[in-house]
Amino acid sequence: MTTLSTSGPLLDVRAISLRFGKSDTNLLQGVRYSVDAGETLCIVGESGCGKSVSSLAIMGLLPAGAVTIDEADVQFRGVPLDLHDTKAMRRFRGSDIAMIFQEPMSSLNPAFRIGNQIAEAVTAHNDVTEAEADARAIEMLRRVGIPAPEQRMREYPHQLSGGMRQRVMIAMALANDPALLIADEPTTALDVTIQAQILDLIRNLQRDSGMGTIMITHDLGVVAEIADKVAVMYAGIIVEAGPAERIFNDPQHPYTIGLMSSMPKMTGPSERLSTVPGTVPTIETMPKGCRFSTRCPFAQPICATPPSEQDFGQGHRVLCHFAPLNEKLERVQ
Repeated sequence: MTTLSTSGPLLDVRAISLRFGKSDTNLLQGVRYSVDAGETLCIVGESGCGKSVSSLAIMGLLPAGAVTIDEADVQFRGVPLDLHDTKAMRRFRGSDIAMIFQEPMSSLNPAFRIGNQIAEAVTAHNDVTEAEADARAIEMLRRVGIPAPEQRMREYPHQLSGGMRQRVMIAMALANDPALLIADEPTTALDVTIQAQILDLIRNLQRDSGMGTIMITHDLGVVAEIADKVAVMYAGIIVEAGPAERIFNDPQHPYTIGLMSSMPKMTGPSERLSTVPGTVPTIETMPKGCRFSTRCPFAQPICATPPSEQDFGQGHRVLCHFAPLNEKLERVQ
């Protein structure tokens, strides 16, 4: 039996690079980040930046025939994960690492009762009786704040509200007490009141169990509220990463600055919101150098070459030719 390390990061993604189909261009290129036990890492960026794909790769949920993994150096508690080993990843997935998907209605099976689906997650990883699995399902429904759990066990997904379905997804994900929870935009389709309840629920469960959490989102308000660390992803690469306070107070990548500038201000006079012009490039239109160069207001000829990563200390790193921005842009101008 493999001995798991109790020191170092809980999940250490040292490098993931992969391609879809017959493309020669990596959709994910050298993606790396880490998360510790009890810590929340938020991965942010526009739709199409590769946030969900990177997490699906870690979970071993990408279709093998459609994806070519060129590089996969991932460790969980100090032990390498073989993303190509389907059987090993199936045993690992849902037990040590669990994932909450963005849309629960498409993730829950409409033909099965809620209780059956949670109980199945329990029996898949534990040698328990049907009665014990049902008891665990009721316990998890109660734990995530669903009233009358014995009754809800017998209901189908369509009989529940959006917020209730998301709580069922959380109950299913946490049924085996995973050490790491990946939440893929779990509040996107919910109103602000339910969104706050779901975030509080995840935070409280994390505090009680000490699990690490990766939150995938494009909502910087959510990030500011819950993140310990932030990784900003653009076009399949991490362009800036570091402690949340450093990212919010001293962003150094033009893309991060653009995202921060697009946030509405709650105080002061009303102003037109800033935008990041253009769209995320497709595989066919991916720039050869800096992937953000076609949308960057500071782009220079040097941006046609790939930038080197700059280290600002305390885990704050930036992938840009001009980091630190203020200092180097003055020389260019």
